[in-house]
Formats: sequence, structure tokens, C-alpha cells
Amino acid sequence: MKRTRAIGLLTVGAVTLATAAVATVTAHSQDLEAQAETYTWSNAQVAGGGFVPGIVFNETEPDLIYARTDIGGLYRWQQSSATWKPLLDWVGWDDWGYTGVVSVATDPVEPERVYAAVGTYTNDWDPGSGAILYSDDYGETWGVAELPFKQGGNMPGRGMGERLAIDPADNSTLYLGTPSGNGLWRSTDYGRTWAEVQSFPNPGNFVVTPGDSYLGDNQGVLWTEFYGDDIYVGVADPANPVYVSTNDGATWSPLPGASQIGTVDGYDNVPKQAAIDAVNGYMYVITSWDPGPYNGNPAEGARGGSVWRYAIAAGTWTEIHPGPNGASYEGFGFGGLTLDAQDPGTLMVTSVNAWWPEETTYRSTDSGATWTQSWTFEGWPNRVDRFAIDHSSVGWLDWGVTNPAQGEKSPKYGWMIDSMAIDPHDSDRVMWGTGATIYGSENLTDWDAGQTFTVTPMVHGLEETSVQDLAAPPTGPELYSALGDIGGFAHTDLDAVPDSFFTAPTMTTARSIDFAELNSSVVVRVGELDGTVNMGISSNSGGSWWAGQLPSGATGGGTVAVTANAGAIVWAPDGLAPQRSTTYGSSWTVVAGLPTGARVESDRADANRVYGFAAGKFYTSTDGGASFTAASYAGFPASGNVRFGAVPGKAGHVWLAGGADDGTYGMWRSTDGGATWSQVGGFDAADTVGFGAAAPGQSYPAIYASASRGGERGIWRSVDQGATWTRINDDAHQWGWTGSAITGDPNVFGRVYIGTNGRGVIVGESSDYVPTDPTSSATVSPTGSATPSETPSETPTEGPTTGGCTATWSSTNAWPGGYQGSVVVKNDSGSAKSGWTLTWTFPGGEQVGSLWGGRWSQTGAQVTVANENWNGSLASGASVTVGYTATMSGSAPARLTPTCTLR
Repeated sequence: MKRTRAIGLLTVGAVTLATAAVATVTAHSQDLEAQAETYTWSNAQVAGGGFVPGIVFNETEPDLIYARTDIGGLYRWQQSSATWKPLLDWVGWDDWGYTGVVSVATDPVEPERVYAAVGTYTNDWDPGSGAILYSDDYGETWGVAELPFKQGGNMPGRGMGERLAIDPADNSTLYLGTPSGNGLWRSTDYGRTWAEVQSFPNPGNFVVTPGDSYLGDNQGVLWTEFYGDDIYVGVADPANPVYVSTNDGATWSPLPGASQIGTVDGYDNVPKQAAIDAVNGYMYVITSWDPGPYNGNPAEGARGGSVWRYAIAAGTWTEIHPGPNGASYEGFGFGGLTLDAQDPGTLMVTSVNAWWPEETTYRSTDSGATWTQSWTFEGWPNRVDRFAIDHSSVGWLDWGVTNPAQGEKSPKYGWMIDSMAIDPHDSDRVMWGTGATIYGSENLTDWDAGQTFTVTPMVHGLEETSVQDLAAPPTGPELYSALGDIGGFAHTDLDAVPDSFFTAPTMTTARSIDFAELNSSVVVRVGELDGTVNMGISSNSGGSWWAGQLPSGATGGGTVAVTANAGAIVWAPDGLAPQRSTTYGSSWTVVAGLPTGARVESDRADANRVYGFAAGKFYTSTDGGASFTAASYAGFPASGNVRFGAVPGKAGHVWLAGGADDGTYGMWRSTDGGATWSQVGGFDAADTVGFGAAAPGQSYPAIYASASRGGERGIWRSVDQGATWTRINDDAHQWGWTGSAITGDPNVFGRVYIGTNGRGVIVGESSDYVPTDPTSSATVSPTGSATPSETPSETPTEGPTTGGCTATWSSTNAWPGGYQGSVVVKNDSGSAKSGWTLTWTFPGGEQVGSLWGGRWSQTGAQVTVANENWNGSLASGASVTVGYTATMSGSAPARLTPTCTLR
């Protein structure tokens, strides 16, 4: 017996105002920052980046289109902006499986109704069961009908279907085809409750690889189609692939003659998709030897699937296989199938994963009697394309290939094409999903006139990358990302799609990325290209790259850290002892004292310190990563994921988050390089921690975390070294699982970057933060093995007071040839000021290398710094910190006496 759960939500949108919690102490949210605040949420623009297995047009309402993704939720088309709107951002941490969308159905009778079948894995990778989401307002708000079984939005066969279907004769009735032998299910109350159709005789039996944890599931019941009083259901059973009921599902029988479509060239086939042309009385079915999306050639000389036409009145089947892909019939099955509702008799199908040289779409205007192809060879290697691709709005779709091999094209027309849909209201518009984007055209019928039709990405707003790591440097690009499938990007403009992802070397999945905090033009990334481990190194902020010379034996990218001054790279690959290079990756030595599989991070202020964590132990290096020593602290999690990071500008300050539900789980901090630790109170679970620009009136960077505090899951921020916290997201903006990476922006207070598993890089912006009275700020007094402390390497020197402005200099870190300094500008005037200017003179020829917290220039020995737009306003008694790195000739920084003025 199922139970339903109704959820009322705020308006769901890519950029929506969300009010953070105010300073009210409750049983579930304690020690909050003492102000209300508004956050806006958007994405760092990538445009796509993942597989889109389903695109569905509403049959009666023009421009109502839904796209489903395998791990990134559901989207609705916005015609006015030609963008997609995310509809499942409300899905929270515990229900992350709902971001895998198995099927979507849009109601032809009441178009405001939409349904989504959700659940990411049918194996134990997803601990939750599947569900049907139902909405009566185009997906703005949702209810949830929980199911007693799992569904597989990211499993093999996710492009089949649609598994979810609405009966057009009675739109309160829906059918759901399920995997894993769970049969056919039905709802008669608009998706609120569901029951198995007990009379349906066949739950399917087709398994790709028996016994395999991922490929070993029964593909089950695949799709439902309606024609008059008849209901047709496709089943993953080559012997009986289609069933029919003529009495509203009371009884069922195998469709006569359908068994012949279950075998092609000696290989079992499954009926992947079906569509009915009610005007001509035909049902079309495409088949494939493998459910996909990774089909290949079953054997030399064999076809992988076919296309069939069933004449409903006559009860006869005709094979209408459209012909070769490239130069032969071999290998490929079929993916997308679509009919033109405005021109009955016109249909299109696509090959699926005909990897070389190119996918092919086939088009027929006579019900499959004859076909034309999207491209053909006319004498090798000459090919003639009916289409032209303009990918300028998503430049990276060419995969960095500027000179494709003979017979190939860059960018490709597509791969893993399991979804193709002609607009039922406009014969000229078509969309299809690939492994990385949605392509489409708005002049499709030029094909029939022998003219070229134009293909463009129709994917903007749909962000589907799986984020592995993030890094926000103080200078250069706004953000570096390490991503699954497409490697990652250097974002110089968060609102623009980058022209290219990281290449030379190219990675299908980048695992870790880091830059040198005090020499941030040096960047290193690690990952894999189709299973082969590789490393990329850049000395110009990701503008160009070279590949490191890798030690043998690594099985995965692991994690990488660059020392603060770029003097060394420490790399902990999977399957190999951690390695160190002082030659930018051209040679390596084994690190001493750090176990295989450790996670590594660099100190952001001390070039000699590098940190590691493995199996419940924290490790510190004080010789630039050459050797490590384990800390004695024994209170860390021994299981689960653990992530940590060092604080920019604060030598020895490290924060750590992680654990597991069945063990130790929370957040810890150290201020002495990991020698001693204290647990941060109030967190019952924490998974990521990162740092950004300090709040107005504060000198310590803001701290961000994806965590659960007092039982409340969310994105949390502290502006006072962890003394108090506020949740800055709301229940409409949760994005499923956010445990991979988080970092603040080092130059913009309140801006936070959040890594998701399928919704890309989320960007949060604070628009109306109001600082608390600095005289009443809480003092950090955590409990644990040590009390945080910080001892600067140079005693601060205070410059003269000028017009009520005091400038205080100190140095917190030094290394051969350079040091890090900071200047605190304080408003002692007795009234609020709108801006400030800071100056000092170097005594010994020093040069600024990098500076944060202000706009600066250096002329000779004199340095001038003006406030940024975000930190110019200073209340009476408030202060702001400017940090910098500089060269030095001696063994210690020369003392400075800065001056400042207010305006």
C-alpha cells in the first residue's frame, strides 16, 4: 500500500529570491547571524553537459515542452527567452534520487498537469525508492506519490519509453511501466495513488549482463500507447514484445505477429519506443539489441536493431529499416522516433551510437516506404550533409577538434540520441537530445525541399554537469571547475558559456583542481580520459596547458594540491602512493608518511605547509609536501567522505567536514596547521567547507558549508569564524546532493559557488547583507582539544590617524624571496563613510605580486589602494582588510607605516 505526500513549494526558478533565516533561536536552527538577508541563485553558465534522454511536447498547448535528464532533474521550455527552466531544484539531500527522471508525461486534456517518474538507480547506489511527482500548475509546485520500488533514471535503458503515459480518453488515468520485474502500474486519480495492474501478464525478462550490479537489471515494461479503445504496451521480452488490451486493461494478450520484431539478424531486440499515427492507422516501433545508451556493433555483419510499422486495422507488420549508416547496415540500433502531427505519414528515426563516423537521422514522408538521410557519402571521403551546425552559442561542443578526420564532423550531430521530437504544432521545429546537449532546428522542412536545415544548440538554461571540484582564485578567472564528462572550465564570466573546456590534455572527467594561492596563475588539474589517468598544468591561469609526465601505476585522478608559492605539486592519485614534483610535473618523487588514497590540500598562506587526510587521520607537511606527519587527534570520522580546506590569508588555519550517518559526522577546525583540533558545535552532519571574501567589518574570510545543523540540511555561512551560522538557501533551492565542493568568491562577499551532481555549478549572490555592530560580535570559544589562536610573524604597526582613519600593517607569513602582508583600514571618524584610500611606501624595492580587498597600483616604491565597490562603505568603528603578497630582498619583511583617508 503506497502513501502520498503533498509538498507545497515556493515558485521554482533558476534565479529566484530566497529569504534566509532571521536571528531566531529555535529547536532546529541555533546561533544564526543576526540579520535577515536575500539571496539570488543562478548557474555558472555551461549550457548542457549531460545526457538528455527525453523531450516531450504537449499535444494541445503550443510551446509547452519538457526535457528530462538522467541525473539533473526536469526542465520546462520558456519560449520568450528560448531557455529551459529547472523544475526540481526543491529536491533535497535525503531525496536526491528524485533528480533522476525516468519519464515525463504532459496532459493533452488539461495541459497544466504534468507528471514525472523519478528515481536514479534500481540497485543499492540509491538508498531511496522511486516516486511519481505530480503537478497541477506546469511544474511550479509538486506533490509526491511514493512507490514501493526503485526506478532507474540513470540506469541502462533510460532513453526508452516514455514509461509514463496519460490516457487521452480519461486523463485521470495514467500508466507506468516499471523495471526490475515490477510490472505495469496504474493511477486513476491524477497520479495521487498507484496500484499494480494485476491482470498484466508479463513484467519483462531482458537483462543486458546477468549478475552485474549496473547492467544486470530486468528492463521491464517500457511504454504505453493508446488508439481508440485499444491500449498497447511494450515489454522487454523478445518473445512477446508488445501486448494489447481492448477492455481498459481488464485483460491483455500478446499482439499477434509482434514476436518477429524481437529478433534482428539473430540478436534479441527490445522495443525501445513506439508512436501511433492515428490518421493512417499505423503504430511504429523501433528496436535495438541493447537498451542503451551505449549501444555498439553486436557482431561483424549484423544489424543492431530495426524499424517496424504495424497496420492496426489489418493486423500486419512490415519491416521498414531505413538503410545504411555511412556505408553499411551494420552495428547500430535505433534511438529516437518521432511523428509529424501536422503532416501524417512523416516520421523520423535516429541511429544510436553509430560512433563512427557520425550519427544519422532518417526521414520519411510516405509512412516509411522510402527514406532520406541527414548525410550520405558520395564517394569516400566525400560526404554530403543536409544540415549545417551553428554551435557558436555553445562553443565547447566541438570538443576542441578543429580539424576532424576524414568523414567526420566537428561538432558532431550527436551521440546517444534516444530522444527526438518534432513539434506537434510546427513541422519546422525539431529537438533531439545527445550525451551533452539538446540540438534543434526551426527550418526542418527545408530537408524535403533539398535545402540545408540549420542546427543550433537549444539547451540554454539546462545545466546538467556533475561537479567534482571547484576553485576560486583571487586573480584571473572567476572560477575553475572540475567536471564529469566534459572535464571543466575556466569561467572568466559566470554569465557566459565558455568557448572551450580544458584541453591539452583533455579529460572526460576531471577529479580535482587547485591553484597556487600566492601565485594564482599556476593551476593544476587531474582526472581521466576514457579511463587513462592524466594531469594538466597551466602557468597562465588556464589560458593554455601542458600535460605532466605521469608516474606509472595510477588508476584514477585522485586529488592534487599546489603549494601556496607554486614551488611544488603534491598529487595523491588513486592506486598509487602520493607523489611530489618540484618541476611542474616533469619528474616525481614518492611522498614520505602519507598513505595511498589520501586527500591532499595546500595551506593558502604558508608555502611550506601541505595537508592530507586518510582513514580518520590528519597529516601535515612542513617541508612543501616532501614528508608528512600524522596528528595525534583521534576524533575524526573513520568512514564516509571527508573534505577539508585551508583558509586564505591565515597560515595554519584548516577546516574539515565529513563523516557518515552511522558514525562520527560533523565539522572541525585547527589554527596550528593540524597539530590540534576543535569540533565546531551544532553540526550533526557536514560534507563540504569553503571560504570567501570577509563580510563588511570582518577580517576573517566568510565560511560556507553544505551541512546539517540542528537537523536542518542546507547551505550554511558564518561571518565570524564559526561562532554563529545562518542557512542561506531555502527549501525551494536545494539541488539534491551538494556534497562535492563549495567555495566562496575571494573578492565578492556573499557570493558562493556550490557543486551539484547534475545541476551544474550553482552561484549564490547576497544582495542586502547588513553587518552586525562590530562591538557586539561574538567571541569564538569552541570546545575541543585546543583553543584557536593566531600569532602573526611580524608585530603589527599602526600608521598615523588621518581624518579619523587608522591603517594597521602586519605580516602573517614569509618565504625565501617573498612574504604575505595585510593592512586593516579602520573608520575612527565617529560617522559612516562611503569610501577609503590607502597608501604606503616600500623601503627596499619590493613589488606587489597580488593584492585582494582593493583596487591597487604601484609607482616606484609607492603603492596606492582604493576600495572595491563592495567594501567601500564603513560604519563608524568598522574595518576592512587588504591583503597582498610581495617580493622581498632580506630574510624578513620590512615594516611598513601605511596611511589611509576616508570620504
